[in-house]
Amino acid sequence: MIERFKAFDWILISAVFALALFGLIMVYSASYPLAIDNDGIDSPAYYIARQVMYFGLGIIIFAVLMNFRYQFYKKISPYIIGVSVILLVLVLLFGTEVNEATRWLNIGGISIQPSELVKLGVIVYLAQVYSQKQKYIDRFAKGVVPPLIVVVFLFALILLQPDLGTATMMLLVTGIIIFLSGARFRHLAVLGALSASVVLVLVFQAEYRLNRLLAFQDPFAYEDSFGLQLIQSYISIANGGLTGTGFGQSIQKLGYLPEPHNDFILAVIAEETGWIGIGFVIFCFLIIGFRGVLIGARCKNLFGSLLAYGIVFQLLFQFIFNAGAVSGMLPITGIPLPFISYGGTSLIVSLAGAAILANISRQNYKEKERSQANESVGKDNVTNVVPARKLGHS
Repeated sequence: MIERFKAFDWILISAVFALALFGLIMVYSASYPLAIDNDGIDSPAYYIARQVMYFGLGIIIFAVLMNFRYQFYKKISPYIIGVSVILLVLVLLFGTEVNEATRWLNIGGISIQPSELVKLGVIVYLAQVYSQKQKYIDRFAKGVVPPLIVVVFLFALILLQPDLGTATMMLLVTGIIIFLSGARFRHLAVLGALSASVVLVLVFQAEYRLNRLLAFQDPFAYEDSFGLQLIQSYISIANGGLTGTGFGQSIQKLGYLPEPHNDFILAVIAEETGWIGIGFVIFCFLIIGFRGVLIGARCKNLFGSLLAYGIVFQLLFQFIFNAGAVSGMLPITGIPLPFISYGGTSLIVSLAGAAILANISRQNYKEKERSQANESVGKDNVTNVVPARKLGHS
């Protein structure tokens, strides 16, 4: 029993659940004023009650996937992509529109965001395909391009919602997996230039995306319109200082800061817990990043290695994009903060990805133990054989 528990990556697991539990606390603090002001909600605990429900489901999924051999995903990756396409099409046909975007499916009173599920599905698919293309990974047309047809199709479906932030995130993770698969640098440069050009064209094509870029450059020039959110985030961060104003004491969440419990929850964390709270969040993500990269490096199975890298960079990119938007270092993209932002699908998918990482780590540990056991047996055999031969000669 002790040996079984030693196989779990407790450092990774601790960092993940520290963030998730901290997220529950901050979601309650950031959301109860919204619940009180909303005429259709009876309880100030409305949002946190739903988030706790999703967290409970996430724990169950985490426990299952952590003990579920990751190699099986390799066999079902085509089905995962098939389900991804179906879900994205269903969103376009029957999705619920919120803030001029159709990204959610309402099933039995529960909303799910399929694009969050698709991000993880794409990582599984690409890890599987590129792990099998090693013989010709240096050939652009045969080794690199074919899987990208699927990625471009999914990119287009997500873009139609519209959700350029998530679609761009998917492209970044795709690039990481291709790079780590061993593709040539000139192929990566071509793909990178092409992807960047497409994203830039899409940014300038839509007025609201261009407004976000303008607000990023100078939010105070648009303080009465699309620069307001970033300015209120600045005020939250400035109010927090080193130690924060105290739990529940944020002023900006009282109708000043849009989406305080979701995309901009990090601003509320900064205001109420200060740089100490922000430092805690950064520290946890650094641990997850370090452990994730280490898990990928130690995995002797290329599929598992690419899967681990894809998941950990997905989580890190989301953190960077969210923190960058809240601090004004990057344009606002609407990407939630993993494990912390309000949103059931985001929380469950983040926990599922971390669980797969934990399972890869567990398999790495078991393989190491088996390898050491075999080496020990081999040494014992050598030790026993030599004296026997000497006795035979005497």
